[in-house]
This record gives sequence, C-alpha cells and structure tokens, in this order.
Amino acid sequence: MKILIASTPATGHLNPLLAITRILRTEGHEITFLTGSAFRDRIESSGARFVSLPKGADFDLREIHSVAPELKHIPPGLEWFRVAIERIFIDAIPAQHQGLLQARKECRADVIVGDDMFFGVLPMLLGPRSERPPIVLCGTSFLHLAREDGAPNFLGLPPATTAEQRRQYADLAREFDEAVDQPALLPLNKVLSGRGVGPVSKPLFHSIVELADAYVQLSVPRFEYPRQIPPTVHFVGTPPIIPGQAPLPPWAHELDGLRKVVLATQGTVANHNFGLLIAPTLAALADEPDVLVVATTGGRPIEAIPGAVPSNARVASFLPFEWLLPRVDVLVTNGGYGSVNQAMSFGIPLVTAGMTEDKADVNARGQSRNQRADAGSAARRRPHCARPTRLPAACVANG
Repeated sequence: MKILIASTPATGHLNPLLAITRILRTEGHEITFLTGSAFRDRIESSGARFVSLPKGADFDLREIHSVAPELKHIPPGLEWFRVAIERIFIDAIPAQHQGLLQARKECRADVIVGDDMFFGVLPMLLGPRSERPPIVLCGTSFLHLAREDGAPNFLGLPPATTAEQRRQYADLAREFDEAVDQPALLPLNKVLSGRGVGPVSKPLFHSIVELADAYVQLSVPRFEYPRQIPPTVHFVGTPPIIPGQAPLPPWAHELDGLRKVVLATQGTVANHNFGLLIAPTLAALADEPDVLVVATTGGRPIEAIPGAVPSNARVASFLPFEWLLPRVDVLVTNGGYGSVNQAMSFGIPLVTAGMTEDKADVNARGQSRNQRADAGSAARRRPHCARPTRLPAACVANG
C-alpha cells in the first residue's frame, strides 16, 4: 500500500512512528512521511519519502519556547496547559491540514497514519468519510479518554477509590473544564469552521481518540486506568527501538555488569533546565562507588548540566537505547511516555517525576506495580537485574 505518515514535529512522537515506518517498509509498503523540516535527515535515512509541513506547522518542539515563548514565563498548571494547547496544537491545524491534503494528493495514499496529537487530521475526520482514506492514529501518550471516576486528565490523579475522592475529582474537573477545555474549544471550533467542518463539543484530546477509524495505543492495557475502551482502540505494546540512531560512547566498556547502572534522562522537550532532575540525580549518587550513573541530555549540550559531573557518572547528548537499556538497573526520568514504556518492556524499575505536558499522568500510572505487570515480566529475563538499586532519598526528593 501507499501509506502517508504524519507526525507532530517532536522526537517523542517521531520515534515511534519511525519504528512503525521501519516495520511497514520491511513488509513492502511505500511510505511518505510528513513532519517538520528539522527531521528531514532522519526521515530520509529511514527510506521514506520526506515531505515538509507548510509554514505555520513547520517547527521543532525540541525548542518549545520558540513556538510558544509565553510558556517560558508561566509556571506548570492550568494556564500553562491551555496556552500550550492553543499555541502548539490548535494554531497549527490549518497548516497541518493543508500539508496533509497536498501530500495525500501527491502520494495517492491508501491509508493515513498519524500520532495522537497531529490534530491536522481533525478536518478530515469530521468531513465526509467518502472523501478520505482510512485514518489510523497512534497513541504516543497515555490514552486520552474521559475517565470513569470523573477525574480530569493531565493532573496525575490516581483512580478514585472513595465517594469523597469522586466528589473532589468532580470539583477539579469543573475547574479544568472552565480553565482549559472550554476556552480551548473556542479557537478550535473557529479553526474548524474555517476548514468547513465542526463544531466539536468534546475536549480536543478526547475527540481525536473517538473520531479515528482505528486508534493504536503504544502500550499494554494494564498501564491504563480501568474504563470503557472503544472497540476502535487497540493496545499493541511498545514499538521496537530503532537501532543505530546514536554511536556507542567511548566508555561503553564500563557497562560490564560490575556496577549497578542508573540511567537519568529528561527527554527531548522538558530538558531546558537540567537542575530539575539530572543534576540532583548525579549529586545524590555521587558517593555510591558501586553505582555507575549514565545521563543523556536529549540532544542538548552536556555542558548545560549545572555543577561538576561526579567521577562515577558518564554523560552523552544521545545514546543508543537498544544497546543501553538491557544494561540499565534503574531509570530516573521525568516521565516521557515512550521512555517509560521502553523501560517497562525491559523490566527496568523506575523513579519518575515531571509536571509538564503529559508527564504527571504518565508518572501516576507508573506508581502501580500491578499496572506494570505485563511489561514487568521481562525482568525475569534479565538475571543481572535481580534487585533494584536503592536510590538515596535526596535523589527522589529532588527528582
């Protein structure tokens, strides 16, 4: 088939779609890939045909403040989230949609595959079904459906177990709806009206899940909260890591199994301040001679890490995770969905933190051992990780 893949221009969305691209190309399908021009080299090296998003959507979310500079001065919370939705996602819909129409016309796509936050597919999903190919969306974040206990998404709330919790969640949901969902629906429906479709009444993130012809959640069912799942939603597990994306570091031989390995990462978006997680982790474990701490800066200069790098730490901008993860005993992360699911697939214990984007909800799901049971069974295949490293309290407190 001829398949058009459309990705939000962010590494956490791009990587799983590139893994899917690799599988599809192996099966003989012809792939056209639509995303930001900053990722042209990665797309072309995958063997797919690259098409750049038009102006208005052609940005790089690794530099999130260049897309929404006001976020730099807004603390994490409801206002931050509303502004992020409007500036990063809603404002990009017209250009994304135009790019989809042009790319589909050029490649004559039989199927469109996108990530869960490429909202430029909304005008197609809301328009006549006969005028478009099937649209399959991939859940690169937690499942964005309404919760049965009434809690709003994105606040990191565990499932309610009492009537009092449900009442509290109902209050929080009203506040979230008034501060985020309803204000965001106004510009969203204005944009959709300009495309000749809409309006929608449900929140942006809920709508995309329910409207997709098929929704592929890149995780396991037990990493989700109990709820009624539409038949169009399919859990498929974590995509395989693409090999060869980064070279082995010069200190690769030091991961010889003689010391426990702690990997620390802040991902590729919320990594503008390494004093939030990586630096505290390095400091907390600096006096642990039986621990080797490995930190990756997600493409930013390693010099951006504040303070001295301890003698038991090794730092790199990027690392080959297909080589590294089988050697890791604990992952310290701010809660990127892809990193957390990859770690679980290797049976790696987690220390998680993070409040922006989707990280609070990802981290809340990671607290339940039962929710990790499916992926945690992989730990039995890793004899060198028989017992997790015990992290000092300072690491958890600062992380």
